[in-house]
Amino acid sequence: MINKQTEDRDLINEYINGNEKAFEILLMRHKNKIHRFIGMKLRDNDLTEDIFQETFIKIINTLKSGSYNEEGKFLPWAMRIAHNLVIDHFRRVSRVRFISESSSKSDDYTIFSTLKLTDRNIEESILKDELESQMVNLVEYLPVSQRDILKMRIFQDLSFQDISEMENISINTALGRMRYALINLRKLIEKHEMVVEI
Repeated sequence: MINKQTEDRDLINEYINGNEKAFEILLMRHKNKIHRFIGMKLRDNDLTEDIFQETFIKIINTLKSGSYNEEGKFLPWAMRIAHNLVIDHFRRVSRVRFISESSSKSDDYTIFSTLKLTDRNIEESILKDELESQMVNLVEYLPVSQRDILKMRIFQDLSFQDISEMENISINTALGRMRYALINLRKLIEKHEMVVEI
């Protein structure tokens, strides 16, 4: 017998086995947190509703296909889906903006026409790209808990509030892991003699 106290893991199993009521409980339990998370990123009510619906369609499809294997950590997994859909939205918007800018003047005009790079700029840009790729490689040497926090904060631009909710940890724990990640990353940079400030 399922009820409002039933754990997420058990509700998911019930739903996979055909109990629609189990998903309803799961949805009611987490919808406000996921909706708020999307809303904070988009600042647009209609768009938030669209991405929220899309998130739960993706969740339902994944559960029904039998691809879910998060071992009971439903909320962080659902938040990741929502986050990825928000990122996809921003990518689509920037791509549309790029196309409209490229067709707004002459046929051969692109946004790159406004960037008059000197040889020095190009050289600095290449060095910066190389440095960034080396940094990404070094991040992989960090302990998993520190690496995940660092990636979410720097590469995904999540707030510590978002991270704490996704990882089911306190904000202080998230901040502590980030601090140790930066300390260890600094040591790795010194070890590999990279010239960078963090």
